[in-house]
Amino acid sequence: MIGFYAGSFDPFTNGHLEIVKKASKCFSKLIIGIGYNVDKPERIDKKKMKKAIEETIKEENLNNIEVVLYQGLTIDKAKELNSEILIRGLRNGTDYQYEENISAINEKVAGIDTCYFRAGKLGYLSSSIVMELYNNNKKIDKFVPKAVAQLLYSLRKGEL
Repeated sequence: MIGFYAGSFDPFTNGHLEIVKKASKCFSKLIIGIGYNVDKPERIDKKKMKKAIEETIKEENLNNIEVVLYQGLTIDKAKELNSEILIRGLRNGTDYQYEENISAINEKVAGIDTCYFRAGKLGYLSSSIVMELYNNNKKIDKFVPKAVAQLLYSLRKGEL
């Protein structure tokens, strides 16, 4: 069975990685979909983030994972890739309420179900918090994988 874990991953955090690790144990293949959201400004180039995520997946020895870029509806990309289940991470009850509404629509429109994974001890972590720390020159190494931290620090120095 193929799971599809979609998000903007702007940036990909250790919380996202925790969800990926859990989901990769439950599915024969897990596809991480980095979506372009026209309603959200892009903070980090998606192609560069894709490369950093792929490097992280390799370092973690997760062999059943593919990373793709996509535009449009998540359900359309999931169907195109033969995914039967959408993967979503939950940090708290508020996330659940939000995600459950989207899941209900996805099921009605595309007949695709959603599987939730808890962020657990990383429930406090979000991409927005990481970017706020980063933008205020704080270290982010504890909150993102090594390859993502290197990408962000390179961007700050103007190396990329």
